Amino acid sequence: MEDIGFEVSEERKKILLGKIAQKVVDYRLSPVAIIFLESSKPLSFLGNQFMIFMQPFYRAIFSFREYEEIAAMLEDRNNVEALICEIERLEEERDERKRAAKNSGN
Repeated sequence: MEDIGFEVSEERKKILLGKIAQKVVDYRLSPVAIIFLESSKPLSFLGNQFMIFMQPFYRAIFSFREYEEIAAMLEDRNNVEALICEIERLEEERDERKRAAKNSGN
């Protein structure tokens, strides 16, 4: 991948990973996303190259700058793991809200 010309700060990484994770949970794709991310960790560079290939689709959700930052971040396996953890955390929060709503309805 060509150099994007900037470094993604830790704070920005948290924001972007949170945004991606929230979209995954909102679309109810958590199990599929987690399996895909877990299986692609050893191939994170190739996953990054696949993102470049799929750019027109991702650009429907993310701005150009966000897309470039995400592509750069996902070259690092640690960021892939952080994304998985964030998806799991948000999914658990969603499940807890559903249980609380169900219990309050009884």
